Amino acid sequence: MTNNNIQFTKEKETMLMTLSGRALQSQWQDPILHDPWAEEAMRHINYNIKEQYHGVGSWSMWEAIGCTIIATRAATFDLLTNQFLAEHPDAVVIQVGCGMDSRVFRINPPVNVQWFDVDYPDVIDLRRQLFPARESYHQVGAPLEDLSWLQDVPRDRPGLLIAEGVLHYLSEREVKGLLNSVVSHFPGGQVIFDICNSMIVKRAGTNVGGTGATYKWGLDDPGDIRMLEPKLELVKEYKPSELVLFSRFPLWWQTLYKIQEVFPTLRRMERMVAYQY
Repeated sequence: MTNNNIQFTKEKETMLMTLSGRALQSQWQDPILHDPWAEEAMRHINYNIKEQYHGVGSWSMWEAIGCTIIATRAATFDLLTNQFLAEHPDAVVIQVGCGMDSRVFRINPPVNVQWFDVDYPDVIDLRRQLFPARESYHQVGAPLEDLSWLQDVPRDRPGLLIAEGVLHYLSEREVKGLLNSVVSHFPGGQVIFDICNSMIVKRAGTNVGGTGATYKWGLDDPGDIRMLEPKLELVKEYKPSELVLFSRFPLWWQTLYKIQEVFPTLRRMERMVAYQY
């Protein structure tokens, strides 16, 4: 374990924001997402999100709403992952830009599932200090523009690609390269990710969470993904109100989301999408 002062810049600092958010809500009396691995990791990282917070509104609002958003989104990814593995118990799971996410431990897949968590080498080094090893679990340290690690991934099984809070930060060329490589690698499978539309990329994506990170790519119409990877077919575009435990948001926040859902541009400011191939 490490007690060092962890310092990451831009995109990498956002992973500590989400880790801290999951850990904070996991300590609630009735948490949305039980995540003891996030709680334990934060005990060994000298990172105070309250000191780093530069968002809009008060800290108490962020702690209530921000943590809820982080937890409901993660819980929805967990649900979709469990559903895929229930249908494909011998699958390969690739989670790119995994950051400090503990999904593999929360889901605890059987050993016949090969799970690959991929991120920058220094992120993977930190993960190895904070998270335990487990059978059939692989951690790959590589930038996402380098996809040579796919050569060591089994290709004769269904594949699930998970990208939570990642594709926003990649260029369209990098997204295309990732999708093309994964889809061509497996005989079939699914791709699930969250993404914003071009309006958010242009207007709100230049200083994400006060970290200086920049959004580079957005998706307006989910059908547009076929311009990058023609084999992808939309399974579902999730509205905010379809997230797991959406009812845990304050009533006024639920109402705001439901009003936004009436208008496609507002509904698609940020949402989850699932594709199959």
